[in-house]
Amino acid sequence: MKLERLISIIYKLLNHEVLSASMLAEEFQVSQRTIYRDIDVICAAGFPVISYQGIKGGYGMMDGYKMDKSLLGSYDVDSLITVLSSLSTVFKDVRAQGTIERLQTIGPEHQTSSLSVDFETRRTEPDALRHLRTGITERKIVRFDYINANNERTTRDIEPTWLHFKYRNWYVYGFCRSRRDYREFRLSRMMNLFLTQEDFQPHHVVPKEAVSSNQEWYDQLKDVVIRVGPKALSEALDQFHQADKQFHDDGSMTIRIPVYKPLEARWLWSILLSFGSGAEVLEPLALRGVLKEQLQNTLQLYEEV
Repeated sequence: MKLERLISIIYKLLNHEVLSASMLAEEFQVSQRTIYRDIDVICAAGFPVISYQGIKGGYGMMDGYKMDKSLLGSYDVDSLITVLSSLSTVFKDVRAQGTIERLQTIGPEHQTSSLSVDFETRRTEPDALRHLRTGITERKIVRFDYINANNERTTRDIEPTWLHFKYRNWYVYGFCRSRRDYREFRLSRMMNLFLTQEDFQPHHVVPKEAVSSNQEWYDQLKDVVIRVGPKALSEALDQFHQADKQFHDDGSMTIRIPVYKPLEARWLWSILLSFGSGAEVLEPLALRGVLKEQLQNTLQLYEEV
């Protein structure tokens, strides 16, 4: 741990003009006397540490001293810092913050970042991601209540394997003890999540794919054709930006998207119904019937209005 602390102190001195011994002692949970000894070791190793006296005194690195920047280009460093900063915020990861400080020492000075990354976390419980990350790294069982796609509520114990951010949502993949198999869970559907103190050992098996056969999945793809009115173009592009598009003289647009089992795709129904009168399904005809039934069921809730 001493070596790790020494390395961290070096990078902190490279990134700050002056750091007091008391600040360093508090951060690393050691005594100021230990920090004094660490500074002596760092100086003996050839680093030009300067001691500043006075109320605002402390330690700093000699002006102009920088570590070798040849390993990574400025673009690489800037991109890495941006992504790590976002992850550090999401997970409150001290180790990621330490990596950022090390990268900053070889990054370009006084340069404004041209990249910004925001990992959406408002759809999850505040501590869910951090608990899951801890469960993965420390191999602890995670327990939570879950609402599946069929609106069934169950309690699950999983051995978390990895976290995945896709389709603007966080997912966790792991071994579900109740199903005795690997499953993927969407964090926005998790409730009452907590980290247990029960350890688990890896199963050393290859995780099964979500779809057993790629060919079977492709066979179930059906084209959905939607005509979008002029007032719903931006919303439709946000939702279906990779769809085949055809624009018309009246300002409307027709899009065509392949969907896996569209008559069962509740996510698609929700999006299409959210457009109101701004979009109309042209194909398949059976999907028009599904949406009509959904609208009729909704109207029944407001018959007295």
